Amino acid sequence: MKRFTQYFLRGLITVLPVVLTLYLLWLFLSAVEDLALVVLRPIIGSFYLPGMGLVLAVAFIVGVGFMVSKARVRRLLHYVELPFTNIPVVKSVYSSLKSFADYFTPSGNKQAGQQVVLLRWPGDQLEMVGLVTRRGMHGLPEGFLPGERVAVYLPMGYNIGGYTVFVPLEWVHPIEMSVEEAMRSSLIAWMARTTPAPGTYTGQDVDTDVDTVPPPPAVPPPFTAGPR
Repeated sequence: MKRFTQYFLRGLITVLPVVLTLYLLWLFLSAVEDLALVVLRPIIGSFYLPGMGLVLAVAFIVGVGFMVSKARVRRLLHYVELPFTNIPVVKSVYSSLKSFADYFTPSGNKQAGQQVVLLRWPGDQLEMVGLVTRRGMHGLPEGFLPGERVAVYLPMGYNIGGYTVFVPLEWVHPIEMSVEEAMRSSLIAWMARTTPAPGTYTGQDVDTDVDTVPPPPAVPPPFTAGPR
């Protein structure tokens, strides 16, 4: 019975992520297909092919990206955004979501120096992985401590949220990791499957294959702060 329970849990853990991913994908595609039918029904009548909704959604997103890349369209978009950036409450929600999305765009804030860092308190062995969101205190109101300081966003696991802390420059140490990889790892609390050494008893039936040790990562470039 114990072995049956172990196999059942292993199978459940293996199947559950795949099933949930397919289910969420199916919900998304169903919603897109329904929306496409509403838009296209007056034009194409009863003609319909499965997947037209997905094609329409991809074409729409690519079209928006192409248009926004034009300077004139960006200026027009500025006027479209005015209601969202001036109405109380709506302004806070829209600005926060837009800033968060812009942070992960391929050309969004690269000039601000996106970088994944380890945050270490002096004299403490505690390490926290964070994302640099601001270099220097330029443009911030008075009241912050003087010196070379950076803003570091510390994401929380299993939910959308986190903390932003302002720390001295010497407290942060860059690591060779992309922003996307750091956010993905933080979302699952940095969980990783490890393979025990041969002969090590863990109380469960495990494979004894030892993974190949990866080469050491390249030394990241030195971290520098921006204008204060």
